Formats: sequence, structure tokens, C-alpha cells
Amino acid sequence: MPDLSPHEYRSLIRGTIPTTVDADTAAPNFEQLFTPNSHRLALDPDVTVVRGARGVGKTVWFKALQDDALRMVAVEAYQLSALNSIQSLSGYGSERKPEAYPGPAVLRKLLRNGVEPVDIWTAVLLKGLEDQNIARFGSWPERVDWVAASPEAVEQALSSADRHARDENKTILILFDALDRLHEDRRQADRLVEGILRLALDLRLSSRRLRAKVFIRPDMLENSSLQFADASKLVANTADLAWSETNLYGLFFHHLGNANGEESQRFRQSTSRTQWRTVGDGARHVPPEKVTSDRRNQQEIFTRIAGPYMGTNHRKGHTYPWLPNHLMDGAAQVSPRSFLSALAKAAEITGNSYGGHDRALHYDAIRAGVQAASRIRVGEIREDIPWVATAVMELAGLQVPMEREIIRDRWSSKTFWQQIGVGVEPDIEDGDETVHTGPEATDSDELIEELRELGVMSYRADGRVDVPDVYRIEFNIGRKGGVPRVSR
Repeated sequence: MPDLSPHEYRSLIRGTIPTTVDADTAAPNFEQLFTPNSHRLALDPDVTVVRGARGVGKTVWFKALQDDALRMVAVEAYQLSALNSIQSLSGYGSERKPEAYPGPAVLRKLLRNGVEPVDIWTAVLLKGLEDQNIARFGSWPERVDWVAASPEAVEQALSSADRHARDENKTILILFDALDRLHEDRRQADRLVEGILRLALDLRLSSRRLRAKVFIRPDMLENSSLQFADASKLVANTADLAWSETNLYGLFFHHLGNANGEESQRFRQSTSRTQWRTVGDGARHVPPEKVTSDRRNQQEIFTRIAGPYMGTNHRKGHTYPWLPNHLMDGAAQVSPRSFLSALAKAAEITGNSYGGHDRALHYDAIRAGVQAASRIRVGEIREDIPWVATAVMELAGLQVPMEREIIRDRWSSKTFWQQIGVGVEPDIEDGDETVHTGPEATDSDELIEELRELGVMSYRADGRVDVPDVYRIEFNIGRKGGVPRVSR
């Protein structure tokens, strides 16, 4: 069957991939769920901590593990038979579920009342286990108070649940996600996270069939959350949700091959001599390895869509590596959300401004897609870690790579350090701290290092400081020969 025309490819991309990809508002579905080979370890029920930046799939897997059909996709793809025998409980997530766990307002009240965070999450676990002691109470404060006052009964309840799970040959897995939404104040959020991790460690050490799986951002894990006895045992039991170049393109092609209509069918037939498998009565199409993990074959497919070069010749770069390279953060990680958003935007701009182009994606539209992805990524970090945006905004108008002295000069004022929360005493309202936590750093060199650990900066071999394109563009920082800064 002949390949798709540029117009058909654009139509397929725009109809399949939304410009904004958000797992909180768009639940994973059976057809579109992709299983990158690098995520197998993270889904193992015996792995407690799953670390990943925003947009890498934490919420997708949090939801998928609670859905029988989606969990079976992972069982089949990863040959993880242990997932066949789990009973998943929701310990915390972005969705309001007051019957399963307390929301942010209730958590604030509980902390103001002086409760221990680990008691909150123990109460959540016992509620999920349908323990009769907890079932007597109608509110979370009552449940948590009972847990705090009844350590022996709690031990007996957990031991009984563990024994019952062993008898039924199943593992009870309590899942935690959206930890950045636990509390507006970062210090209080860290306390709540520490309580979750304490419970997770206790389950791991004292039971055989009760387990927790905690989906968490790296910066939250590296904060005060691990300052307790035996916390190193959790670090040793951590998996990362990372995405390789081939994973990203495999995700893109998987989406195109699982859309409705003739265009998607023709795409499947034209991408590999090996047949895409169908599962679930033909509802889900599984691409062969040549499509998901063969770099040369992927490059051929993407060249048909976007052409070989980011310009009229090779001097501007090759399209296949160019896109992930320019969406990469300082830790060499690419968010699949940013990747798909850039492609969707590129298809939209090509259709609007380069309709006669001989490829589905024009190279200038791909650059504009990276600019759009930069806006999304910077918007996310403003929400997640506000002081980062404040610090990097001070460097607007400069060009990378930067000398440290120039950065120190931009960050030299007392006002700047107050704005990012260094040396500022927290306000207290009703016994609750209401100020976002700033950086740990107390001087410019430490601040650069902290931003490097967050992936917002990196070092050149000569010691100068770089800012990756995915942040640099929206923060209006230049780079000779790089993707243009956003016009102001």
C-alpha cells in the first residue's frame, strides 16, 4: 500500500496527538497505552519508589495499575506475571477521592492538629483494606486519632491483612502519586512525603504481601523526605521512568498506528514488513520492535514525515536526532509530554503556514514546536518549583554558555535572594507555614549546582554554564546558532 501524503500525515498527527498532553485530564486508554522497554523495572510490585520528572508517565502508570485491562497490557508487554496477582489501592492521587484518602484541605487540618504524617497514611491503608476498626469512624481525623492511640491493634490489623493476602496468593499494592499536591507549603509537603516513605519502608521490612509504590519527582525524593533510619533501603529500591530516543519515537508511532480510520491502517502497513499485532479483539495494535526500538528504521519513517534535514541541507542538522536533542534537559532527559506537544504543534503550524510543503512537518514548524514545548515546560516548573523560574528569569537577555561571574553579578542583590526565599522567615497562619520553600543554596555557586541537579542547567567541559533549549527559549536566553528565543 502506498505511503501517506503530507496532508494525510498531518491529518493523522493532528487527529491523534493533542497539542497539550496531560495525564491528569486525559486518562490512559487501552489502545494508546505505550510500554517503553525501560519502564519494566518501575512496574515490578516489589519496587517501592518510582522516580520521574513531570510529564514522564508517573500518573499514567499510577492509573494503569488500578485498571485491570491496562494492567494486563503491562503483564503481556513486560512478561511481569507478578502483576497478575496484585490488588491495587489508591493511597493518594490528583483525583478527589475523600472515601479513599484525605484531600489537601483535610491534610492541612490534620497537620495543624499535630498528627504524625505516618499515622495519616496508615489510616489510609487500613481504610483501603476495609479494616473493621477504621470502618467505625466517619471522618479522617477520627480514623487518624484511632491509629495514633491504638498501635497494638494497628499491628494486628496489618499482620492479619498480610496473612490473608498470602493465603489468597496476592500482593496488596497501595499506590501514591501527585505528591506535589499534598500541601501548598513545600516543607509541609515534605513532611507528608516522609510519612508515605516511612509507611512504605515499614511494609517492605515487616510484611511479605503488603507493598507500597510511590511515584515521585526527583527533587521531592532528594529533599528531607529521606532523613530517617534505614531510608537508604528505599533508595536502593528505586527505579527511574526514563525515555530514550527510540522510546520517544516508538511512542509517537504507536499513537499514529492506534488511531481510527484508513490513514492509521495505511501507516501500520507502510512502517514495517513485520505485521503489527492486534490484541483485545483488534482494538489495540502493537508495533513490532523495528518500529519501537530500531533507530535506523525509525529514522527512515520520520524522514518520510519530516524530511532528512532541519533546513535545505545537512548543515542545520538531521531531523530525527534534532527534536529530542533540543527538548532534552540538563540531565539528558526528555519528557514525552514535551515531545508529543512539539510534534502536534509542528503539524498545526505546517498546515497553517506551509500547506504546500512536500513533507508533513516543515523544519521551521518543528522549531516552533520546540518553542511551544519550552513554554509548556517552563509553565510546569513555575508551578512545581517557583523559585527556579524566578532565578533563571534574572538571566534573560544573556547568551549561553555563560561565565559564572556574569551569573553571580545578575544574582548579587539582596532583593533577588529574598525573592527566591533565601534568608526569609516563614509567615505563620494558625500554626501552618504558608510560604513555599526556596532553594537549599545560600550562594550563587551552590544555586547553580542545585539548578544543575534539577536539570535546568548543565556544565560545559571548560566549566561554563549552559541552559538547555527546553528552558532557555522561554526564559529568553540566547545561544549562537540555537533555536531562536521567543519574541517579546
